Amino acid sequence: MQGDTKSMLIDITRCVGCNACTEACLQAHGLTTSVDDVKDLSAGALTFVAEHGDLYVRRLCMHCLEPTCVSVCPVGALQHTKDGPVIYEASRCIGCRYCMQACPFSVPRYEWNKVVPSVAKCDFCVKRQAQGRMPACAEACPEEATVFGTRAELLAEAHRRIDENPDSYYPHVFGEDELGGTSMLILSPVPFDTLGFPRVLPHEPLSSRTWEMLSHVPDVVTIGGAVLLAVWWITNRRAEVARVEGAERTVIKPSKGIHGGGDHA
Repeated sequence: MQGDTKSMLIDITRCVGCNACTEACLQAHGLTTSVDDVKDLSAGALTFVAEHGDLYVRRLCMHCLEPTCVSVCPVGALQHTKDGPVIYEASRCIGCRYCMQACPFSVPRYEWNKVVPSVAKCDFCVKRQAQGRMPACAEACPEEATVFGTRAELLAEAHRRIDENPDSYYPHVFGEDELGGTSMLILSPVPFDTLGFPRVLPHEPLSSRTWEMLSHVPDVVTIGGAVLLAVWWITNRRAEVARVEGAERTVIKPSKGIHGGGDHA
């Protein structure tokens, strides 16, 4: 149920721009980018804090409840988990970058500088969640500008804040209905489009339109699918051949002794 989906509530009125969330994210994902060098989303920075006058606005994957990126991926490299995170499996990716074109929030980034590039985006700390821990950014926030919980309880909290302090908030929870809803819920003191959020987003998930659009071009679906399958097979076949050839070239020298643990005969 959507109410049980894990979410984060990001309250722009509480953010002080300390970048503790960005630094915690970098550390949690083993990224070597300096927090001072993070100016936008990139393969080396999965979240960042943008300045809009005297307001600070986090950017990260919104983890849509019905993600467009998942619906356009032809090989299932992107998946929506039942707990909320939209995750990416690099081993399946064929590099088509349809997800980058389809994302209404322009979140996914590509590792252009790598020989075998992957797509990079926030994974909602899915491994930490599996261990019963909250996302690193929420844990690190000193002002509770980012809080973690179920979508139902955070929506209730968001509306409570608006009702109790109507002069402090723009009367809308971004992510409650946009595109069928997102796991990231955002509060702001000003209209969201003034902070760089998309001006008009339908309540209907864009993913519902994916196959509707493709159904009008059946030849493209059939031929395109065959081409993508061929690319995937060739890519994996090349990798397999390279592994075999590498193994054949390896000269295994006899060991003069036994190293490590284990029983001796």
